[in-house]
Amino acid sequence: MADTQARPDKAAAVAELTGGFRDSAAAVLTEYRGLTMAQMTTLRRSLGRETTYAVTKNTLAKIAARDAGITDIDELLTGPTAIAFVKGDPVEAAKGLRDFAKANPLLVVKGGVLDGRKLSAEDITKLADLESREVLLAKLAGAMQAKMAQAAATFNALPTQLARLAQALQEKKAAEGGADAPAAEASAEA
Repeated sequence: MADTQARPDKAAAVAELTGGFRDSAAAVLTEYRGLTMAQMTTLRRSLGRETTYAVTKNTLAKIAARDAGITDIDELLTGPTAIAFVKGDPVEAAKGLRDFAKANPLLVVKGGVLDGRKLSAEDITKLADLESREVLLAKLAGAMQAKMAQAAATFNALPTQLARLAQALQEKKAAEGGADAPAAEASAEA
């Protein structure tokens, strides 16, 4: 009787994990052995609002990953495993995991998946070292604004330069015309 009740529970757990893999921009697999419930709560908060962190059974996670089309993470699913499903900015979640792991060495990042591509623990660390999406967008906007200001200054300078050029040509003609006039008067007198 217990087996028949457990199977629907397992099927529901697999379906939930499959949805987590499919609906997330990234999934980071960790080992959490030795962390207290209070530390786990702190970790969940540090990951941001758009990241869920769930302890899973490896066999169920393997089935869910395969169902979601992810086939190359089986070797990461050993030992106690928890998965951070990231629906928001993967950089923010990676920073949260990195920073928490520095303060709590019992958390070990095993690796993960980003946009269907397998990531090693080193890849997750590199991801954490990136600036957040918002910072990168702000820098891009600043660079674009600087280029636009530079272009506007160039366009504004063109009419001024054109006016100076016209004035210089006019002065040159006047100077040449003035130099020719005395020579013409001298030849007329002779």
